[in-house]
Amino acid sequence: MRFSYASVLPLFTASVSAWSAPGYDEYGLVWSDNFAGVSGSLPNENNWNIIDGNLGANNELRTYKRDSRQVQNSGGSTLQLPGKRTMAEAAIRFGGNSVGTKQNIWPAFRFLGNFIRSGTAWPACGELDIIENVNGRLTCYGTIHCHVHPGGICNEPTGRGATVSIPNQEWQRRRIVWDRTPDDWRSDTITWFMNDGHFHRVRGDQLGDPAVWASLAAKPLHFILNVAAGGDWVRIQLRGLCPADVLMG
Repeated sequence: MRFSYASVLPLFTASVSAWSAPGYDEYGLVWSDNFAGVSGSLPNENNWNIIDGNLGANNELRTYKRDSRQVQNSGGSTLQLPGKRTMAEAAIRFGGNSVGTKQNIWPAFRFLGNFIRSGTAWPACGELDIIENVNGRLTCYGTIHCHVHPGGICNEPTGRGATVSIPNQEWQRRRIVWDRTPDDWRSDTITWFMNDGHFHRVRGDQLGDPAVWASLAAKPLHFILNVAAGGDWVRIQLRGLCPADVLMG
């Protein structure tokens, strides 16, 4: 059966409990990380590639560092970053920090096509955004990026996506499902969920190009946890603005 999924959620509060990877009928767990480690240590680098430097993308203000002052295990099965809190894997909670402290911040959990590592440019490599959020608004964005920039099948740089309102500051569950059980790629689907309700679905025949669809649904992908400061989408460039910590678990 050609069927796979990813579950994810980001969070923003003062305290957080560790979560185990969720279980789903007919699925086997392939990989997880609960960020178990000594307080102040870097996350397991057998599991994570830690960016060290400026991404040179999206006009972000942040410079990423392989430094425990920027990213570290909390000692309580969570990962701490400067910015906000995000829990990836089963649930996300946008906590009680004021919207003012979240301005200029762009947290995301996304999949990126592996071929970007061997010379295929964005967005031809394929990208699926499971969740993006900007400036503290209680809105979740689910988006695909593909084909060419600008324009193209995915209307770049905007992409093809949908939004869903986040009902409150409590835990919300997100996941994305690739369904490749049909015999024809045109009927394959990618579906975004929040709290078991789907809010976005893309089908192969909507893109109309088997190679472009394969970049999203049939080629290797890697996932990225990212908390950007500033950038083109955020459209706020306030240097020196430093919000509260970010936590991932």
